[in-house]
Amino acid sequence: MAFKAEVSRLLDIVVHSLYSEKEIFLRELISNASDACDKLRYRALTEPELTGDDPDFRIKISVDPKARTLTVEDNGIGMDREELIENLGTIAQSGTASFIKSMEAAQKGDVTQIGQFGVGFYAAFMVAQMVEVSSRKAGAQDAWSWHSDGKGAFSVEEDPRTERGTAITLYLKQGEDSFLQETKLREIIKHYSDHIALPIFFGEGEEPVNRASALWLRAKSEINPDQYKEFYHHVAHAFEEPAMTLHWKAEGKIDYTALLFVPGMKPYDLFDPKRRHGVKLYVKRVFITDEAEGLIPPYLRFLRGVIDSEDLPLNVSREMLQHNPVLAKIRQGVTHRVLSDLVKHSTKDPDAYAAFWENFGAVIKEGVYEDTENREPLLKLLRCASTRGEGVTSLADYVSRMKDEQKDIYYMNGDDRDALSRSPHLEGYKARGIEVLLLTDSVDDFWPGAVGAYEGKTFVSVTRAGQDLDKVAPLDKKDKEKKTEKASKDEIGALIAAMKLALGDKVKDVRTTDRLTDSPVCLAAAEGDIDIHLERFLKQHNQIRTPSARILEINPTHPLVRKMAAQAKGEGGKAQLDDIAWLLFDQARLLDGEPLSDPAGFSRKLADVLTKAI
Repeated sequence: MAFKAEVSRLLDIVVHSLYSEKEIFLRELISNASDACDKLRYRALTEPELTGDDPDFRIKISVDPKARTLTVEDNGIGMDREELIENLGTIAQSGTASFIKSMEAAQKGDVTQIGQFGVGFYAAFMVAQMVEVSSRKAGAQDAWSWHSDGKGAFSVEEDPRTERGTAITLYLKQGEDSFLQETKLREIIKHYSDHIALPIFFGEGEEPVNRASALWLRAKSEINPDQYKEFYHHVAHAFEEPAMTLHWKAEGKIDYTALLFVPGMKPYDLFDPKRRHGVKLYVKRVFITDEAEGLIPPYLRFLRGVIDSEDLPLNVSREMLQHNPVLAKIRQGVTHRVLSDLVKHSTKDPDAYAAFWENFGAVIKEGVYEDTENREPLLKLLRCASTRGEGVTSLADYVSRMKDEQKDIYYMNGDDRDALSRSPHLEGYKARGIEVLLLTDSVDDFWPGAVGAYEGKTFVSVTRAGQDLDKVAPLDKKDKEKKTEKASKDEIGALIAAMKLALGDKVKDVRTTDRLTDSPVCLAAAEGDIDIHLERFLKQHNQIRTPSARILEINPTHPLVRKMAAQAKGEGGKAQLDDIAWLLFDQARLLDGEPLSDPAGFSRKLADVLTKAI
């Protein structure tokens, strides 16, 4: 008989395009066997005689190395001659889909099935040069066999089989000997079908290869901590204990069960550019994929575990999930639950949460930047180092310590916390007791600007020019007296003019500032310009070529600046003043982590100034 479709083309698609891994064929055949047993289980509710003296459903895998055959056998509902022709003789004719439709029409209730598209069976031709299906339908007297080489035709004939159910035998192609090895087959079964709710036996073994029990579908009260830990080791390929275990069942418009773990250690691939998660997707207890895009947001990619959906639509290969509202709702529900549990964890056990943040804080910050929908709980999770001391602080705690007149949350970006804490930019803030967040992760260059504000407090970088700190927290009496020792207005005006002339277009402006207490100068970004550290990051990644000119802020109370101001107001010394201006400019660049544009010139100017000073 000829296949009822463009079979040469369709089988070519199945064999070469539909599945990315050959071993998928075994998953498909096991899933079909599971379906067959489920069908008979439902039929037996009203026709118990169909199961007779063999009520225990099972799947058996066997190989014959000499004949080079692999057989998948079940004791399910089986097929008669017409069903073999209809189900296997027509590509994409899904017997399972037809069964579901008929059962729904008969109002038999919910039917748990796996296959819906009728093409999984043909994956066998990826590894087989010939496929033989021997089947006897439950309650029937006759058995039938189906044969095909997958090239356009098949045959059906009577079969001597006496047991109910179906046996699918694959005559393997040359080069597919690995599928004759027990170790390989056991590995595939455990990987893809470990939690099929039927025992899967290999050969004449008395112990099933799979666990035949989906741990995540059991009630939490029935699972002890050791069982959770064992399952975490299995699903995450890890050795340590999980830091958190999250297990729940969602019921409503979308039904799914989730058993997720937060690892106790940082996964080796946490910062892989592909940002893949470690959550396996199951549909009705059968493993589908561990790379379901859209299932878990990238910033929760450290999670390990299982999500099992009862009604998630899949495409025919089950490897590429369709973009659909169901997947979006599952992602939304999982994200909300995980973030909610993390927020509770941060409150109940701050020390344990501190360890979590040390491992995964950087990726949580990615969520702060990317996920506007869940930004509120993500900001509750956020922890940052600050000038207050060791450890990290939450934004809520930072706000609670703000000065009475402080309207902004101050932060500074850099590569190293210790280096940041010594930056001249912080001198004025420290002198006034104003706390500053110290941000050292790459993503820290982006999320403060994206968030904008927290509880009405705007995020402001301390490297931006034009901040009047005395409006926030005036200096104490001692520091105020020190501030009065500064150059006159005329002298400062002359110095600013001289420095602008000397530095030219290397600076956008020269201004006085009250942010400095001990250093003579610093560089600041003008309003509307990119923050200094962010610009350096973008330059390193070839996102910008020409850096922006910065504002050079000078400390009018510093002894060196006062002497320079007096010299600028007086006669002579212009060449030396120009050299000092350049030295201070380069010094400010070095303190911001920038390289010297002219190291030789810097060395010459420094030597000249020191010679004249001595």
